[in-house]
Amino acid sequence: MKEQSAREKYADIIDLPHHVSERHPHLSMESRAAQFSPFAALANYDAVIRGAQEKHLEDMRPESEAYIDNELPVQIFFSS
Repeated sequence: MKEQSAREKYADIIDLPHHVSERHPHLSMESRAAQFSPFAALANYDAVIRGAQEKHLEDMRPESEAYIDNELPVQIFFSS
C-alpha cells in the first residue's frame, strides 16, 4: 500500500480558510500565555533564575575575584 503525502491525505480540507469563531472572541497573546500559568506555581522561580544569571555575569567580569582566581564554580547535574 502506497503511503500518502500530507497534501494528498488532507486534500479535502487543506485549502479551506482558517476558522474564526463567531461565539468566542480571539484571545490576545497575553491571555493565551496565561493558559500556561500553572508554571507560575514555582513561586519565585523567575527571581531565582534572574539572581543566578546576575551572579554568573558578575563572576564572569574580568575584574571579579572569581574570574581572576579562576575559581568559577563548575556544576554537573546527573539525572537518574
